[in-house]
Amino acid sequence: MLNTGDILETIQMIEREHLDIRTITMGISLFDCAADTMEGLTTRIYDKITRTAEHLVRTGEDIEKEYGIPIINKRISVTPIALVAASCRADDYTPVARALDRAASEVGVNYIGGFTALVHKGFTKADRILLDSIPSALSQTERVCSSVNVATTKTGINMDAIAQLGKIIKQCAYLTRDDNSVACSKLVVFANAVEDNPFMAGAFLGAGEPESVINVGVSGPGVVRAALAGLGDCDLTTVAETVKRTAFKITRVGQLVATEASKRLGVPFGIVDLSLAPTPAVGDSVAHILEEMGLEHCGGAGTTAALALLNDAVKKGGVMASSHVGGLSGAFIPVSEDAGMIDAARDGYLTLEKLEAMTAVCSVGLDMIAIPGDTSADVISAIIADEISIGVVNTKTTAVRIIPAFGKKVGDEVNYGGLFGSAPVMPVNTSSPARFIARGGRIPAPIQSLKN
Repeated sequence: MLNTGDILETIQMIEREHLDIRTITMGISLFDCAADTMEGLTTRIYDKITRTAEHLVRTGEDIEKEYGIPIINKRISVTPIALVAASCRADDYTPVARALDRAASEVGVNYIGGFTALVHKGFTKADRILLDSIPSALSQTERVCSSVNVATTKTGINMDAIAQLGKIIKQCAYLTRDDNSVACSKLVVFANAVEDNPFMAGAFLGAGEPESVINVGVSGPGVVRAALAGLGDCDLTTVAETVKRTAFKITRVGQLVATEASKRLGVPFGIVDLSLAPTPAVGDSVAHILEEMGLEHCGGAGTTAALALLNDAVKKGGVMASSHVGGLSGAFIPVSEDAGMIDAARDGYLTLEKLEAMTAVCSVGLDMIAIPGDTSADVISAIIADEISIGVVNTKTTAVRIIPAFGKKVGDEVNYGGLFGSAPVMPVNTSSPARFIARGGRIPAPIQSLKN
C-alpha cells in the first residue's frame, strides 16, 4: 500500500528524473489468420489487429492522465510472420508488412513487431521467403519492425542465416539511403530471443503466449543516477543495494500500469520488463550511471565491471517487485539512444570492441550502432557472429542492430531524432572474415547446452 512518502517520491522521479513507462505492448496471436492466398491472409491480419487493439492507445492515454505517469509508446507485437504465412501461396511477404503497417497506423501505435523468422536450426520455405522480403518490407513501411533468431544455446548458431543477414542489412541500408539507412534500425538479429519482449525493434509474440497479452516495459536510468548521486563516497556493496532498491520502486510503477491496462482492456497481464532503457535526453543515460559510480568516461577501464554490477542489481530489485518479470530485463546500451554513450563514442572512449565486451554482462547487445556505409557484408556478418556467440555460450539473449550508413564515413553522424537519437559513425576492424563466413553450416551448440 502506498503512503504519502511513496507518492511524493514517485512524483519526483517522474518530474525530475525522467521516470516513465517506455511502452505498453499488446501481443496479438495471428495463428488463426493463416490463409492460402495473400489477399485472405492480409485481410485477416488487418482485421484482427484493428479489432483487438482498437482501444489500446486510448487506454494508455487514460492511464497517463489518471496516474500522471508518462507512457511514451504504445506498441503491438504479433506472432512471427514466417509461421503465420507458411500456408500462403506467395513468394514475397512484403504485402503482409504493408498490412501490418496499415493496421498499426489505424490503431495509432508507434511500432508493430513480428515480421520475424526463427531460423536457429535451419530454414523452412516460409523462413527463406521472409528473409528475402525484409529489405523491401522495411523500406516500404514506417512502423513495421523485423527480427531474426539465428541461434540458441540448445541448437548452436546458423551461420548460413548470419551470412545472408549481412547482405540483407546492406540492402536495407541502400534502399533507405536517402533517409540515413533507417530500415536497418528496424531489424534485430537475435540469439536466444524471448517470446515476451515488449521493446522494439525485436518484439514478437511467441508460440507459447496467450491469444492476446499486455506486456509493459519500464525505464528509469535518470532515477538510478539520481539515487547514486546522493550517496557520496561509499563502497560498491552500498552502490549495488541502492540500485536494487531503486529498481524495486521503478518496477512497482510498471506493475501498476500493467495491471490497470490489463483490467481495462480485458487482456491478460503478461510481464513487466524492467530494463533500464535510455533516451537521448539529458539525465536519462545508462552511461551516466556508470560514470556516477566513479568512472571518468564510459568505455574506459572498469566499464564492464560497473555495468555487471548495475545489471545484476536491477534484476534483483525488479524480481522482488513483480511476480511476473520477463522480457529482457536489465540495462540497455544502445549507442544512438543514450546521450552518455553518444558522447563517449564521439570522444573515442567507447569503441566497438569495448561495446562487445560490455554486452557479455548486460541486456541485449550491439544496439543502434552506426558504422561506415562501405563496410562489407562479410564484416557485418562476422560482427553479428561474434555477438551471437556471446549469447549462446553464456545462455543469455544477445542481439545486433547495426547500421552501415550509406555514404557515411568515420566521424560523420547519423541523426534520426526522437528516441532513436543520433549515432556517431564508429570505426570497424576491416580485416577480412570472408573465408570464415563463406564456410556456412552451423556452429554446434556448446557443451553447457546438455542439461537434461
